[in-house]
Amino acid sequence: MRRLIALAALLAAAAALFVAGRALGAEPLTLTIAGSRYTATVVIDPPRTGAVVVETRVTSGDADGLALSAVMPDMGHAMPELSAAEREPGRFVAEGELFTMSGVWDVSIRLTGPAGEETLTAKALISG
Repeated sequence: MRRLIALAALLAAAAALFVAGRALGAEPLTLTIAGSRYTATVVIDPPRTGAVVVETRVTSGDADGLALSAVMPDMGHAMPELSAAEREPGRFVAEGELFTMSGVWDVSIRLTGPAGEETLTAKALISG
């Protein structure tokens, strides 16, 4: 019986280390979203709760403004919009808290420009 308990504890510790290691070394999350006026590629690095850096490249359309927001419909969470600064033509960077907990979030990118305003939305899996 003691061996079973020790084995269970060892397996639980190994699983916890595996999950923690994956969260620490998480790869950036890349989403490409196309609309009728704009196409954008969003990179969230790292895709986790708390403060994040989100870089967005507008690959189609001439955007001069961009803001991001996130909603977790299953839990009723909604985060305020983050304005992104244009670092160079078509490249925007936003920094701040976008996700309050792990899970599936709807990430919305609101783009403005000469072609008008459009909001692009994609699902993102966020880890702790």
